[in-house]
Amino acid sequence: QAFEPVLIEGKAIQLHPLVCAAFNADFDGDQMAVHVPLSLEAQLEARALMMSTNNVLSPANGSPIIVPSQDVVLGLYYMTRASIGARGEGMVFSDPNEARRAYETGNASLHAKVKVRITDHIYDEAGKLVSRTRLLDTTVGRALLTEIMPNGLPFEIFNTVLKKKAISRLLDAAYRNVGMKESVIFADQLMYTGFRYSTRAGVSFCADDMIIPEKKHDLLSAAEDSVKEIEYQFANGLVTQGERYNKVVDIWARTNDQVAKAMMEKIGTELVTDREGRQVEQESFNSIYMMADSGARGSPAQIRQLAGMRGLMARPDGSIIETPITSNFREGLTVLQYFISTHGARKGLADTALKTANSGYLTRRLVDVAQDMAVVVDDCGTTAGMRMRPIIEGGDVIEALADRVLGRVVAQDIERDGEVLVPAGTLLDEAWVKKLDEYGVDEVLVRSAITCEARYGACRMCYGRDLARGHLVGKGEAVGVIAAQSIGEPGTQLTMR
Repeated sequence: QAFEPVLIEGKAIQLHPLVCAAFNADFDGDQMAVHVPLSLEAQLEARALMMSTNNVLSPANGSPIIVPSQDVVLGLYYMTRASIGARGEGMVFSDPNEARRAYETGNASLHAKVKVRITDHIYDEAGKLVSRTRLLDTTVGRALLTEIMPNGLPFEIFNTVLKKKAISRLLDAAYRNVGMKESVIFADQLMYTGFRYSTRAGVSFCADDMIIPEKKHDLLSAAEDSVKEIEYQFANGLVTQGERYNKVVDIWARTNDQVAKAMMEKIGTELVTDREGRQVEQESFNSIYMMADSGARGSPAQIRQLAGMRGLMARPDGSIIETPITSNFREGLTVLQYFISTHGARKGLADTALKTANSGYLTRRLVDVAQDMAVVVDDCGTTAGMRMRPIIEGGDVIEALADRVLGRVVAQDIERDGEVLVPAGTLLDEAWVKKLDEYGVDEVLVRSAITCEARYGACRMCYGRDLARGHLVGKGEAVGVIAAQSIGEPGTQLTMR
């Protein structure tokens, strides 16, 4: 990517935090090469195509790639959380500025549930910006966010707890509704706000934040009794060695999940006193829980090792050791448990070293096979396509129809009672997809690169939307290589996890 240079003190390259995800960079001593474009053509290309502000969406899946992470997410999450009985609850403000003054003078907490008169600007049916002013139930923190809210976005999408996914959706909505320039400025503002409030929050944790559930002891003794029972059956020849092993591993895996569930319940809720003096339960403000819940850092699987039990470990050959580690890092491990841990740790390192090579090789083969696939013609004229239905497994919708057909071109008219809802040759954008949902359409025949009849490569209509730009793909785009790398790149990442 290309950047405008800024003169700074010091010898290190300073990189904008929001582009770190695209470079897969972090601040622990990574090195980078800096190139200066010399010729006019190089400068033009760098400025028009490679500027980081022009690369907001990921070419792999069309979702925003300029997404805040870590501190920024934690700060935005902290300022948009609501708390019961916080200082200033029930106050009514005439505008967000008044809410800010109340917060800065210490009369209202960031998490207080209040009413604020908020003006936002949205596009009407005719595509004109109209302003509307309403008195809304919100929190002080969310009202402060309106100061950076771009025109064209409704306040409703800010009036919720901003976790990582929600922030990603927010930036996506900004990109679709207010354009690239505005949304890049908005992403910057979000970042500064997130850093400011994560500093204000001062979230840090100590050993007492890792709350070990009281139930843990009972769950462990119940599991030990079940294991003894199976050992007894094995000694009497009622079950084979293999069955015994499988049952024991099963019991411990189940117990681990139960302990983890009890721990998440304990760590995720807290008792507070509301304004009437009643004891009520609310989502916890525990630091470790907030970090994991917001998507800033850590996961339930890691918290489970801190405050639940470490669980079953693998031998170097991949089989599972049937005696699990029942302690967690807060209680500390015995010498034997520590030794068993090292087994699993070494296996993890060996796997990473071996798998990275395989993943790189897979990417190379994919690129080899797909590199002559490019967009060569406007329209091959085929009427064939692929039928898309929502993916449903066991009654749960895994992927909605809207997500599957977004950015594709319709191959046949979508009709209802003889009336054409969507004519063939329409590129389905967000607005069309929303209409499909409203009409209750459950399957769509869309053009696909698989059924494309172009002699070489693919045609624009069969490929559909250029995910990195949000409009119909241009001629000459190397779509094969993009597809190959979009599959290969996360593979390299997943080995590291």
